[in-house]
Amino acid sequence: MFREASMSRRPFFALIALLVFLFAGAPLSRADDKPYASHFASLRVSEVNLRSGPGAKYAIQFVYHHKGLPVEIIGQYDVWRKIRDWQGSVGWVHERMISPARTVIIKADTRTIYRDPARDSPALAKLEPGVVAQLLECSNAWCKIETEKQNIKGWLLRSEVWGVYPDEAVQ
Repeated sequence: MFREASMSRRPFFALIALLVFLFAGAPLSRADDKPYASHFASLRVSEVNLRSGPGAKYAIQFVYHHKGLPVEIIGQYDVWRKIRDWQGSVGWVHERMISPARTVIIKADTRTIYRDPARDSPALAKLEPGVVAQLLECSNAWCKIETEKQNIKGWLLRSEVWGVYPDEAVQ
């Protein structure tokens, strides 16, 4: 009789063991599966490793050598941030390498900075592609920036820079 009772429980225990095996090692949800609100930030230091995954064990894909370079944060996992740069490269950096400071980079062609947010305003300077500037504010189609090296404050079209969303309000 004892033997019959233990035999009838065997399928039950096998099912429990199978469920424990399947779910014990797998978290119910992963941090990188959660929705994430993308936003722009900048690199905090002048040397930042872009890695292929969220951790120091992952290969370095590229090393950035420009403090203040704008990046778009598109995801996170623990203390790691998944970023995209202005050229479309995507990878992971440690959160300590990211600053909330807003910067933009001049896209494609040489661009004119104006005194006021209008093309008929006096031109202050021409900026070459790749110049990084601090983002001060954006109003409609125009953004006010300040260059670091030339120390010039002025306005240019939002579409001429990378580092701000098309409809984003920046104050």
